[in-house]
Amino acid sequence: MKDVIADNKYVELKYQVVDEKTNEALIAIEYPLPYIHGVNEILSPEISRVLEGHAAGDIIEVPIDCNDLYGPRDESLVFTDNIENVPEEYRELGMTISMENEKGDIKNFIVTRLDDKTITIDGNNPLCGRKVIFKLEVLTVRDATEKEILEGGSFDEAPIIEDGTLASLNQQ
Repeated sequence: MKDVIADNKYVELKYQVVDEKTNEALIAIEYPLPYIHGVNEILSPEISRVLEGHAAGDIIEVPIDCNDLYGPRDESLVFTDNIENVPEEYRELGMTISMENEKGDIKNFIVTRLDDKTITIDGNNPLCGRKVIFKLEVLTVRDATEKEILEGGSFDEAPIIEDGTLASLNQQ
């Protein structure tokens, strides 16, 4: 009998996030993403629920309205400035810049446009306002060890996705 995804199971999967409208792959895991089901919150709760009961070899497609995950796009979080006002190390397309407001809250902004004179940064999640399909392939399902569960399923290497961001899409 095959192991199926449930709480305290070690799971490895690969996934892509595909724009529903353009069929363009927006995010793709470069190698298997390991986690402990019910311990790690690496994916949205909706996706975790859909994965339950599936076994190695299963391929699942989950449509997601990213407005439900990240809220609607907020144009007040988009800023364009003179490039000379921004330190040189941040002048790279796709670069993430962390900023702190007067309350001490930290917000990440991504460099989305760059030319000789200006730079544009965007504080919206890159998936904000999109309808996407998570295409997941379950590679491994087994009982997690006590050590893996106690450590919260932490693993030595964080998975990297094509656009250079961390694999967790459950963060804002």
